[in-house]
Amino acid sequence: MTLALTEVLADDGPHDATLTLPFDARQKSRLLTRLDSGEPVGLFLPRGTVLRGGDRLRAADGRVVRVCAAREQVSTVGTPGSLLLVRAAYHLGNRHVPLQIGIGWLRYQRDHVLDALVESLGLEVGHEEVPFEPESGAYGGGHHHHGTAGAAADDAIAAPLSLIAAV
Repeated sequence: MTLALTEVLADDGPHDATLTLPFDARQKSRLLTRLDSGEPVGLFLPRGTVLRGGDRLRAADGRVVRVCAAREQVSTVGTPGSLLLVRAAYHLGNRHVPLQIGIGWLRYQRDHVLDALVESLGLEVGHEEVPFEPESGAYGGGHHHHGTAGAAADDAIAAPLSLIAAV
């Protein structure tokens, strides 16, 4: 029998299980998948829900499941100069590419065509396998952070320091 996950909980707290999904799957309001334990689950969430790493979902049987952002192949661009980075963000955003943005860097799902575009702007592209948490967009309700450290912790954990230092 498939466990139904039907509610996103607003508060932080304990959980009974974990569900690791890539960004593309975390954008789906209806999805059949498996918990990290292997148990089958179905997402039945309001249309437009985008799950973030750290979100908690309530199952029909009362259990709480914590969402984890899966490691994904991404392209990361870093530079100490802001103009090139802003230009890259503009051109990628103009193509509706989901972007994760940090201080001195940006990240998008790996794509050789986008890599060539960014390189043509004069930036160096690096490839990593890390959790991908893009901005929610102007109408997406804002990016939220879990835990007590907030955005500063996200930037510190996600920042590709070796790439930034190498530029």
